[in-house]
Amino acid sequence: MPPQGRQDKLITAEKLFDLTGSSAIVTGASTGLGRAMTIALASAGADILLVDHSPRKETVKEVESLGRKGFPMVADLQNMTSVDKIVAEGMKRFGKIDILVNNAGIIRRSLAVEYTEKDWDETMNVNAKAVFFLAQAAAKEMLKKKHGKIINVASLLSFQGGILVPAYSASKGAVAQMTKAMANEWAPHGIRVNAIAPGYMETGNTRALRSDPVRSKAIRERIPAGRWGVPEDLQGAMVFLASPASDYVNGHVLVVDGGWLAR
Repeated sequence: MPPQGRQDKLITAEKLFDLTGSSAIVTGASTGLGRAMTIALASAGADILLVDHSPRKETVKEVESLGRKGFPMVADLQNMTSVDKIVAEGMKRFGKIDILVNNAGIIRRSLAVEYTEKDWDETMNVNAKAVFFLAQAAAKEMLKKKHGKIINVASLLSFQGGILVPAYSASKGAVAQMTKAMANEWAPHGIRVNAIAPGYMETGNTRALRSDPVRSKAIRERIPAGRWGVPEDLQGAMVFLASPASDYVNGHVLVVDGGWLAR
């Protein structure tokens, strides 16, 4: 008996990447990488709950200008009580959760011998703990329909150690491993869990690196593409992982880095 799938169905490229009628929750949705990924999802047809510590109405307006619904929500991901509130708001707005994008993250820079417990805990809370428990809460709703896409945002530091960012590196290593662990459990129930690992991107988190002429030059020279990435470089990967095009992709960490890891 042949394996079950879409092998006997003709499907157009347009439908493969179509998110019309889908609902998505995106954390850290208003700025930087989150904004670009939010706009990509809306462009493909998804309605969005934009979760931020300080939402910006401009991004909501961009979603609405694409003919989609955009709802801002304030949430503090240091506090795990926010998790259930976010999922409840998504269910209230849409009646379902098709896509969860765990994008929100923070970074604290310091020598390892000087790194504080406060910086460690706050980084791990937002970048790892909230990612797991928000995925868990969303999966409980997705399991009822046997369908869902969870996309976590990892990093090159899911694979490498970095410099001056021990907690960030630890948290992003955790994101990659959680992605695989969740995929193993939920794949049989129609939930696909994957991650995007951005390379060196021009965002607020990398401002310190980009303002250092020595470090910035060294980073750019190692990237085969010859430039830092921009948030829009993630849009294709986001739509792919959120759409039917990736229905047989699970537990994968998709690197978008201009070739950095290949060097």
